[in-house]
Order: sequence, then structure tokens, then C-alpha cells
Amino acid sequence: MGGPGETLEELERVIVSRRGEPENRSYTARLLAAGPRKVGGKVVEEAGEVAMAAVAEADDRVVAECADLLYHTLVLLASRGLTLEAVGGELRRRFGTSGLEEKAARGAPTPAVEDAP
Repeated sequence: MGGPGETLEELERVIVSRRGEPENRSYTARLLAAGPRKVGGKVVEEAGEVAMAAVAEADDRVVAECADLLYHTLVLLASRGLTLEAVGGELRRRFGTSGLEEKAARGAPTPAVEDAP
């Protein structure tokens, strides 16, 4: 595998290929069968683990937790029939726009950095 983008694309292909496989042989198949609600819960769990690792653990743990979060995010996309390409398109659309301006355009509140958990 090449760079991170190629790795994520290959992982996405593997995840999609697991749809419909026996749940007793594949964790990914089990998650996909459980649906977006279950996978969404895993994404929330993994995001919390990333945040905790960032504050209190070594860099290798932060990297490992980020890998878990990316994997579960790709499973969530697949469970909804969405693609990494769709996310890339949204990121490209936002590129060159200030994050503060983008949030304001969506009407989203802009928390102060010190307010972040």
C-alpha cells in the first residue's frame, strides 16, 4: 500500500466487501449488520478514546486510537451507503475557506478553544 489516502481507499474496499459475510467470521460484517446506530456508538467511543489518549498517553497510543476511529468512521460510512470520496468532496468544497467562516455559514456555534473538552 502507498500513502495514507491509498490505505484508506483500500480499507474502504475491504469494509464494503464484508457486507453480507458471516458475522461470526468478521468483526466488520458484524458491525455492518448491526447498522448505523451501533456503528455510530463505536465512533463516539473511539473519538473519546482519541481525546483521552491525546491528553494522557504516548504518541503511539494516540496513533493507534486514531486508526481505530478512522476504521470505525469508514464502517459507519459503508453502513449508510456513503463513500470516502463523498467525504473528500466535502473537504475539497471547504478547502480555502476559514473554519470560522465555514461554521458561521452553517449557523454552527464556534466554541472557544479553551471551552473544548
